[in-house]
Amino acid sequence: MIFKHFRFRCIIRVILLGITLCLLFYTTFEITSFAMTFILAVVAVYQMYGLIHFVEKTNRDLTRFLESIRYSDFSQSFTGRGLGSSFDELRASFSEVLNAFRRTRSEKEEQYRYLQTVVQHVGMGLISFHRDGEVELVNTAAKRLLGVPRLKNIHSLSSSSEPLVDAMLRMKSGEKTLVKVENCGEMQQLALYATEFKLGGENLTLVSLQNIQSELEEKEMEAWQNLIRVLTHEIMNSITPISSLASTAQDMLYDVSNGNGNNGSVSMETIDDIRGAVQTIERRSQGLLHFVESYRKLTRLPKPYFHIVPVSTLFERVQQLMNGQLKDKSIHFSTHIEPETLELTADPELIEQVLINIVLNAIEAVDNQPGAAIKLRSHLDGGRVIIQASDNGPGIVEEALEKIFIPFFTTKKDGSGIGLSLSRQIMRLHRGSMSVQSKAFEETVFTLKF
Repeated sequence: MIFKHFRFRCIIRVILLGITLCLLFYTTFEITSFAMTFILAVVAVYQMYGLIHFVEKTNRDLTRFLESIRYSDFSQSFTGRGLGSSFDELRASFSEVLNAFRRTRSEKEEQYRYLQTVVQHVGMGLISFHRDGEVELVNTAAKRLLGVPRLKNIHSLSSSSEPLVDAMLRMKSGEKTLVKVENCGEMQQLALYATEFKLGGENLTLVSLQNIQSELEEKEMEAWQNLIRVLTHEIMNSITPISSLASTAQDMLYDVSNGNGNNGSVSMETIDDIRGAVQTIERRSQGLLHFVESYRKLTRLPKPYFHIVPVSTLFERVQQLMNGQLKDKSIHFSTHIEPETLELTADPELIEQVLINIVLNAIEAVDNQPGAAIKLRSHLDGGRVIIQASDNGPGIVEEALEKIFIPFFTTKKDGSGIGLSLSRQIMRLHRGSMSVQSKAFEETVFTLKF
């Protein structure tokens, strides 16, 4: 409807201009009136100017409208003066679009202020920076952790902590690391986590910083308390009978040395009692030495030497070592690898020891079980190599599931309680993890993730 009105008004202006031109030619050649000719010429020029201005007014407003959007200048208004009532809808559309852009920008500004408030008040330190170290954003928590009132470039932290700067600039997306930083004479253990993103076509790195010193100290204290509790329990279990037997033997020797009973002679029964006491003391002392040696193993794990090794090779070695026991106990042993050429980067000897520990436990678990079976399988999960060892034994009770990786905890009468703990430590040295799931009388599965 707008454009129909626009076309109609253009036609009217053209007709009026045509009439004016005709009158101009008529007065010029027929009447030859200079005054009338001049007036008509002025009217014709004015009409031509008005027609051109009328036609170009829409283009100018449209150009101004697009420029406003381009430069986010939403202060413009479109009154449409000179266009007439036929352009009311166009003016209204321009205004509605600009109002919509104003609302959108206002909402974005509110969201930006909201996010800024959240970022500044969150308890975790946040720093985003460009590859050259120029800081784009740093929140209050990060300034407090680093002990700086402002931060323009990451390199300015070199004077207080060179390792921190190196770690932040070196970190890739998804990486985690720990860095020690001294702030106001207090040592802090900062946990860093990095992620990368693009903003305005530029690559930025966002690093979160969290002081975990207090958590580490609490966990360290808890670990020491658990260790002392275990050591005290085991040592007291051995020392108490040793002390009691030593006291008994001493009393016997005292009686013998003082000639008490049997006219000073020593009976064979007394000698047997003393010998038995000494043997028990020796046996318990050996047990205590064995316990201490087991503890030393936990604290002296060798450094892994990484190699690329086929998973099939690891499985074959374990099967060869365990083959005798598996046949003696009639245990069905099977392996499955998907894909068959699957490889992992690890210390083959250490990982072989982990698998041996798990298989030995499984052999004991399925002993005398009908249809006893143990299975090793391996596959890829999101780029990570997974190795699982399963058995169909009676399973592990829920209370023990949370404790089986604790040093010296065991559910077996003759177990040392260090095999699974050693295995988990070996997996941590490989930056992997070890976990267990168990269903009573169905399946127990140990999972190694590399």
